[in-house]
Amino acid sequence: MEIPPKSPDGSEKSPQSKELLSSNTASTLCISSRSESVWTSTSRSKWDIYHKPVIVMSVGAAVFVFGTVITSLSCFIEKNKYVYKMCGPAFLSLGLMLLVCGLVWVPIIRKKQKQRQKSQFLQSLKSFFCN
Repeated sequence: MEIPPKSPDGSEKSPQSKELLSSNTASTLCISSRSESVWTSTSRSKWDIYHKPVIVMSVGAAVFVFGTVITSLSCFIEKNKYVYKMCGPAFLSLGLMLLVCGLVWVPIIRKKQKQRQKSQFLQSLKSFFCN
């Protein structure tokens, strides 16, 4: 009769469970090390690609308009005039910053898409000539 080996914590494990544990760990490491966008070549819609910059630009435009309204209120309302004069330009600058960040983000994404297409083309050529 064979005695199963003991693990460091004192519990007994069979050789089969060790194999399952090591293969499970290896597959988990392999899955976590791969980026899904690199290994899958599914085409994404324009909304999937550009939704983050569009949201940033929309929020920036809304905050910019809100800052414009708050700043203009300081001209028309005498009560709490200093609060409007302080908060209005802060919202204006925050909105403008978000709007510009979103506008700059779009060309960056376009450039990355072109680079990704070039690298996929080169990889397909490489695999064609190597095989």
